[in-house]
Amino acid sequence: MKKTLNDIQVSGKTVLVRVDFNVPLKDGVITDDNRIRAALPTINHLVENGAKVVLFSHLSRIKEESDKAKKSLAPVAKKLEELSGKAIKFIAQTRGQELEEAIKSLNEGEILLFENTRFEDVQNGEVVKFESKNNDELGKYWANLGDVFVNDAFGTAHRAHASNVGIASNIAESCVGFLVQKELEMLAKGVDKPEHPFVAIIGGAKVSDKIGVIDNLLEKADKIIIGGGMAYTFFKAQGHSIGKSLCEEDKVALAKEYLDKANGKIILPIDSANNTDFKDTEPTISGVDLPEDVMGLDIGPKSIELFEDILKDAKTVAWNGPMGVFEFEHYNKGTLAVCEAIANLKDSFTLIGGGDSAAAAIQLGFKEKFTHISTGGGASLEYMEGKVLPGVEAIQNK
Repeated sequence: MKKTLNDIQVSGKTVLVRVDFNVPLKDGVITDDNRIRAALPTINHLVENGAKVVLFSHLSRIKEESDKAKKSLAPVAKKLEELSGKAIKFIAQTRGQELEEAIKSLNEGEILLFENTRFEDVQNGEVVKFESKNNDELGKYWANLGDVFVNDAFGTAHRAHASNVGIASNIAESCVGFLVQKELEMLAKGVDKPEHPFVAIIGGAKVSDKIGVIDNLLEKADKIIIGGGMAYTFFKAQGHSIGKSLCEEDKVALAKEYLDKANGKIILPIDSANNTDFKDTEPTISGVDLPEDVMGLDIGPKSIELFEDILKDAKTVAWNGPMGVFEFEHYNKGTLAVCEAIANLKDSFTLIGGGDSAAAAIQLGFKEKFTHISTGGGASLEYMEGKVLPGVEAIQNK
């Protein structure tokens, strides 16, 4: 078990907090502030307990010097001030005298946010990736700015960066914040210690993106429902004709191997909603053998019934990846039906592992109906694969 905020005395200490303020910006305006809101419980706890709070985050990728002008955290500082009702001191630097002096002059309960950590990836026009490659000197420099490190950025927990692993490895005290603590507890309950029957639903475009998840969950789940574009690679492995549907030819043998060792645990769709082109027009419905000129873009009505029947008795459900092209109105039926079936379960633990399935559930209006929707697509996916998350691993144990 990793140390949490409740295990650490912060009064009078300078506390460095890695948050996830990687929010969408359009013309300098934040279009979705959920990630900022998600950090407030940790920030408020530190302020109320007399810490001097130093916040930092990445924002998008910095590939060249010109990216810095439009990827500053300055608009985030304004939004944080508005949401928290507290004064936020913003320093447009990632290192240097101005930043050091501003941190030294902080009083208990005051908050400072410094500039986008990814600015360190490009220095004087040269791509150096000091943040992304966990530069040792940078990790030590940032660690020296404070007394305690709190990692509350689950979205980057699967990356070993200077702003998480680098600091945690070079500071006297470290812990996870409330957001990361909740993510780890929920993922453990939904993946490592599920109540049975445990049904996993794996969707999305590619088998290659989800191999590790299928591999890990075959050991743990009672059933694994597979939908989305990846289902057609499995159909090909069964000898079906799949028309123009998405297929990873180099993964067909692997899909066959999984089907053989699954002992009936893997459940595939039994019909398909198709189109002659990748466009949002009325589908044709067929079985799983498709004519040469069509592509499957969603599961069909019989598959929906089958999946609903499997889900109705589930006590734990973990879902990662949509059932079809849910952005298309004519091809969101499968994803919508799965969403509804999970949302309507009574007394079950239901988990969405971030990414597209989380976006679909929120977009389709089911946000409040799930036990937990993860804030980190890549991190939750790697957790579901059974991988160690470097950003969590580097935190001190209780």
